[in-house]
Amino acid sequence: MTINILHLYPAEMNLYGDHGNVLALKKRCEWRGIKTKIINYEPGDEIPDNVDIIFGGGGQDSSQSKIEKDLQKIAPKLKEMIENNTPALVICGIYQLFGNYFETNTGQKIQGAGILDLYTKGEDERLIGNVVINTPEFGEVVGYENHSGQTFLADESIAFGTVISGAGNNGKDFTEGIKYHNCIGTYLHGPILPKNPRVADFLIRKALENKTKKFQKLEPLNDALERKAHKSAAKRPR
Repeated sequence: MTINILHLYPAEMNLYGDHGNVLALKKRCEWRGIKTKIINYEPGDEIPDNVDIIFGGGGQDSSQSKIEKDLQKIAPKLKEMIENNTPALVICGIYQLFGNYFETNTGQKIQGAGILDLYTKGEDERLIGNVVINTPEFGEVVGYENHSGQTFLADESIAFGTVISGAGNNGKDFTEGIKYHNCIGTYLHGPILPKNPRVADFLIRKALENKTKKFQKLEPLNDALERKAHKSAAKRPR
C-alpha cells in the first residue's frame, strides 16, 4: 500500500521549514512499513486522481499572487477531495488561499479557492512568535507564527484550536486555524508535524482509512525526541 502525498506549489509556497511537514509524514509512514509517494504540484500540472493527503505551505503575498489563477483552475477538484474527507494540512499562505479571499494591506484582493469558509485581511503589523494552542482532538499543539494577514472564520466554522499563548488567526478572538472534515488549516510553521506527532498520525490514519474503508490503528512509534521538541517549543517565550 502506498500513501500519495500531494504537495501544492513547493517552489513558491515553502517558508519557515514547511517542507519538513512532508518529510515528517514520509518518515512516520516508512517507520511503519508504509510506502509513500510525494507528488509535487506546480502551476500547469495535472492533479492525479489517487491523492491520499494534501499539503500546502506558506509564502509571501507576491507568491500567492503568482499561483492565484492556477489555484482557481484546480479549486473544484481540491474542494471535491476535501468534501470526500481527504486529509489535508494547509499552512499560512495556502491556508489563507483555501478561504474565500485574501485582501493584502495594499488593497489587492487575491481570490481564494472557497474550500474553507473564512477570509483574510492584511495588516501593517505582523503577528510573530511562538504559539501554544489547545485543540479538542490533539490536546496541546505548538508552533511558530509569522503573518500579517488576519483571518476570520465564518460563524459556523470550527477553529483548529484555542490560543493559550500567541496571536492565532487574528490576535483578537483567540481562535487558531480551522478544522473542516479532515482538513486542518493553521498558521503554525516550525514545521508543525515533527513537534506534534498526533497531528501527523491523524493525517496518516485518515488516509489509510479512506483507502481500506475500515478503522486503522497505527503502530506506536518511539516519540521521545518529538515530545522533547514539543516541550521545548511550548516553554519558549513569545
